[in-house]
Amino acid sequence: MEVKNIGVIGAGAMGSGIAQVSAVAGYNVVLQDIYSTALDKAKSTIEKSLGKLVSKGKLSEADMKAAMERITFTTVLEEACRDAELIIECVFENLELKQKMFQEFEKLCKPEAILGTNTSALPITEIASVTKRGDKVIGIHFMNPVPLMKGVEIIRGQLTSDETMGTTLEYIKKIGKEPAIAVDYAGFIVSRLLDVLMNEAVKLVEEGNKPEEIDKAMELCAGHPMGPCKLLDLVGAEIAMHGMETMERDFGPKYKPHPLLKKRVLAGLLGVKTGKGFYEY
Repeated sequence: MEVKNIGVIGAGAMGSGIAQVSAVAGYNVVLQDIYSTALDKAKSTIEKSLGKLVSKGKLSEADMKAAMERITFTTVLEEACRDAELIIECVFENLELKQKMFQEFEKLCKPEAILGTNTSALPITEIASVTKRGDKVIGIHFMNPVPLMKGVEIIRGQLTSDETMGTTLEYIKKIGKEPAIAVDYAGFIVSRLLDVLMNEAVKLVEEGNKPEEIDKAMELCAGHPMGPCKLLDLVGAEIAMHGMETMERDFGPKYKPHPLLKKRVLAGLLGVKTGKGFYEY
């Protein structure tokens, strides 16, 4: 199946980034969110991001204009689903919410449409279990910030078909990304490793280590491009906490989120998105 039209559900940082790279690659994109303010912010963010590419000579003004014209912004879910050959869901990291969305996709999307989820930790088979088209469901886990990060984690559920897998991989390559194939267990590869690292960094902070020293140690001594405290601020403390909770549920108490991580989430110290985490933004 050839993909020409993509529906992106959720206009946050991930959804807007996915819409951008898809439109630049020539796809028609409908970006949907229940909040018009989120769509306005997404449009501004995409225009700013593309403008930077133009200023650096990586994109022409004509190509920027064409990419923006390929993106439709809407609050109507049916509009995003109607013509889509590929749906990429980017709503909040909550299993019940995602399952509810996939039940809606089953009603609104064409029978042949691929139903992708950008979940960072929730098992794909569990999300697909509420639909009757598990062969069309697949994990497409983009990294933040989407326009800059080269890798995309692809997760095949128990029922995902070869055709769905092949079409998804073709899409990933067309948008200039590289797929990393992961097995469908909670956390997959990326979150399974990084959420544990970030949770351990929270423990180190509680023990008296300064966030900047933790980050310096991992950047200079371990060669990490970004320390775990900075990374936690970028990812969002609540995303890491939900990832740990998902893995704790499936794998046991060694994945339990640290109490300080939970406290920081309750206090709204989520990181970049709230202006304050371990650092101020």
